[in-house]
Amino acid sequence: MPIPDNSDSVSAAVAACTRVDALITSAGIAGPNATTWEYPFEDWRKIMSVNLDGTWHCLRAAAPRMIEQGYGRVVTIASVAGKEGNPNAPAYSASKAGVISLTKSMGKELATHNISVNCVTPAAAKTRIFDQMSQEFIDFMLAKIPRGRFLEVDEAAALIAWAASEECSFSTGSIFDVSGGRSVY
Repeated sequence: MPIPDNSDSVSAAVAACTRVDALITSAGIAGPNATTWEYPFEDWRKIMSVNLDGTWHCLRAAAPRMIEQGYGRVVTIASVAGKEGNPNAPAYSASKAGVISLTKSMGKELATHNISVNCVTPAAAKTRIFDQMSQEFIDFMLAKIPRGRFLEVDEAAALIAWAASEECSFSTGSIFDVSGGRSVY
């Protein structure tokens, strides 16, 4: 299955902006639940294309504009699954681990240009992505959160807003958890 190249449309969107001060990437589809060795190849490619390649297209389009203007804030949204891996979700976990590594790389590459590139790794939040999951998998995710509840979208938004602000002037390549105690390392 060929990977779609959306770089022209992303570049066109960036070109239409006078400035690009902040970029927040939040692409994510879950895909089916299956063991790694039984995972359908077509689903693997689709998840990688949306979750990882989509993020990469956005970053690569925005970076030159931010370098030119000498300022920028980039916040990628990954998942705690990208740090820990979830059983029966290998494509999702791997794609989000890729977003984390991509963030670290770009954070170092752009550090001298007054551009911060950071990542937020939320635990599960009740969003439309739950529609793609079995109740058994949703229950599994909840059982791993010491707070005993799912993340509220406003809680994640507060951290994302800070990471996209001028106040986030020193951190770059950082991974900020909002996991309800799931990730404490």
